[in-house]
Amino acid sequence: MKNLSLNRRQFIKGSGATLALASMGLMGMNFVKTEKTLQVALIGSGWYGKSDLFRLIQIADCEVVALCDVDSNMLEEAGRLVSQRQKSGKIPKLYKDYRELLKNHQLDITVIGSPDHWHALQAIDAIKSGSHVYLQKPISVDVIEGEAVVAAARKYDRMVQVGVQRRSTPHLWDAKREVLEKELLGKISHAEICCYFHMRANGNPPEQDVPDFLDYEMWTGPAPLRPYDGLPHTRWWRTFMEYGNGITGDMCVHMLDTVRWMMGLGWPSKITSTGGIYVQKEGKSNISDTQTAIFEFDNLNVVWQHRTWGQPVDPDYPWAFKIFGEKGMLVGNTMKAEFLPIEGEKVLFDVLYEKEEYPEDLTEDRIELNAAPATRRQMQNLIKSIETGELPVADIEEGHISTASCILANISMELGRPLVYDPEKMIVVDDPEATQKLRRPYRAPWSHPEPDNV
Repeated sequence: MKNLSLNRRQFIKGSGATLALASMGLMGMNFVKTEKTLQVALIGSGWYGKSDLFRLIQIADCEVVALCDVDSNMLEEAGRLVSQRQKSGKIPKLYKDYRELLKNHQLDITVIGSPDHWHALQAIDAIKSGSHVYLQKPISVDVIEGEAVVAAARKYDRMVQVGVQRRSTPHLWDAKREVLEKELLGKISHAEICCYFHMRANGNPPEQDVPDFLDYEMWTGPAPLRPYDGLPHTRWWRTFMEYGNGITGDMCVHMLDTVRWMMGLGWPSKITSTGGIYVQKEGKSNISDTQTAIFEFDNLNVVWQHRTWGQPVDPDYPWAFKIFGEKGMLVGNTMKAEFLPIEGEKVLFDVLYEKEEYPEDLTEDRIELNAAPATRRQMQNLIKSIETGELPVADIEEGHISTASCILANISMELGRPLVYDPEKMIVVDDPEATQKLRRPYRAPWSHPEPDNV
């Protein structure tokens, strides 16, 4: 099969997609003009929180007035970096308690980049304070938390954009428009999503004294208080179910959301999952190292698999989606997408970098250059939604469906049976034990949010 590499800029110029991209708020180099300077804050000033914030600074007239983190070292470093980035050159006011931040500032947008176990509470409190929100995925660590965030966004009429930025990834947007929307795959009845990254921390560090610069009690918040065994930042907290939902909650949520967005899918009708810790048994980590999940839709199964050991099935696509149709296959990830028809030429949709337009990206520590254009477009789209009242491309309800589906997969794996979730009644159908697991116990004095009382 001949390989036809499609240059993205030529493709858009020749296809009329420019207008479509602009209407979706996906023209990345556009600086969003607003009537006033947006007042912005960041809760969770670690690696990805700062990365999201820096993308917002690049595309909008905003003033970062406040930052929050329970690690004073990380907080002070974030303040210094933000002062170098924003037009005013000011260091934002620094907080250890996000509640004080929300009380003291009238914000237009709050960016939330804290660990997963904090997402729901912080998002709800930000919404109730009057702020719109950019919320990192997953939006919650249990299903009812997610229902409560959606309820809060609707009750207080705030826009919440979720960081499932594949919905704004230029090469995937092109592939969706030119392959799926033109029905080049024909009838579609199967999709596969996967992650084979070796990203499961598996160490055995000893218990330690909590350093003076970290408020570990506040870092833990509503989650169970584990013995302190080193800084939880970046990878370590993700290896424990106390704070998240493992690789499925972290990585499946992206690819499941991508397939749902591309194909216009809602809630799965049934979810089944199996897996566990099969290989990497030597460390403290309690998230699965091997897992398969089946998300059933009408005449379509989306099958997830992850392994944190061994080799990927397809070395070119270790974290990816594959959509199978009677006329071919569409495969994609954060770096590229390919349409492989049964008859005809392969079409390659290349990743878009914007290094020339945003040279500061090249010096940013740990930046994901391939994801930066998508995050900029997510931010542009959020601002447009705030101005027009139209829901953003990664609206909170869409983020909730993708998040909750992954959480339900973990519950299915734990209980060893399929689950059918009813989003209207907020129960697992005919399964009281599974329904009880839709809420995690909260550690006092924190109270679990409820959809009918936000």
